[in-house]
Amino acid sequence: MFSLEGKSAVVTGGGRGLGKGISLWLAKAGANVVIAGRTPEPLANVAEEITAMGRKALVVQADITKPEDIARIVSGAIETFGYIDCWVNNAGSANPADVGALMDLTPERWDPVVDLNLKWTFFCAQAAARSMTHGGCIINITSRSGSQPNPMTGQYGASKAGVENLTATMAVEWGHLGIRVNAVAPGVIPTDTSGGTTSSMTRPSRIRRQIETVPLRRLGTVDDIGALCAFLASDEAAWINGEVIQLTGGSRISVGYLTYLHHVNQRLAEAESAKNERQAG
Repeated sequence: MFSLEGKSAVVTGGGRGLGKGISLWLAKAGANVVIAGRTPEPLANVAEEITAMGRKALVVQADITKPEDIARIVSGAIETFGYIDCWVNNAGSANPADVGALMDLTPERWDPVVDLNLKWTFFCAQAAARSMTHGGCIINITSRSGSQPNPMTGQYGASKAGVENLTATMAVEWGHLGIRVNAVAPGVIPTDTSGGTTSSMTRPSRIRRQIETVPLRRLGTVDDIGALCAFLASDEAAWINGEVIQLTGGSRISVGYLTYLHHVNQRLAEAESAKNERQAG
């Protein structure tokens, strides 16, 4: 089995959801882990689990949209572990308030999503690369939304598409420095941050419809993502560079896409029915 023994890794957004799973898998494979995020308590909980494995963990409370916080993550990692072998850009999201049709998008709803998911992901990667004087690997967590139509959160899909393009470009520009850059694009992964009371993923009908689009007949898990990240960080992945790995269970169509078209068809049918009624009257 591949090993990260003696290596150190940074995971942004490492206290919850996918970030937590990735942090634990990197530690399971042997790495010491810097867990960065905005909320102290979940970071501390993950650190406790890592130390229980016999690995070392460093908690850095940080907001990656602040350059000085990115710098603190880098300096903390180097001061504690001497070097950064792997950096996972996991921090990023789209909130319920960001949902809306492209026709209705405003700069106020565009900028926070694109800045967090694209702009600051890049500057985290840049900071990581500048610190990797003897090579290393960077893993960007994107989304299948980056390569598929993403109705009602188009700015999120656009930001992830940008990350995927930058992943390829960074891999080319930084490859001669011994820095590999790859991306992981998950499908639907229910986590402790995706099932809030307002989330559609709490509805059995929604979960069933999602599963029906996956050839393997199940949704993904944080372990699916964490295991792939641990492999990409290992020496066994030494010739994998500039790739975007779709981790979707074989799914090619999102339920959000199908749901949007269903609503469009409903509205068109209602409009046609109303037109016919007017003409008949």
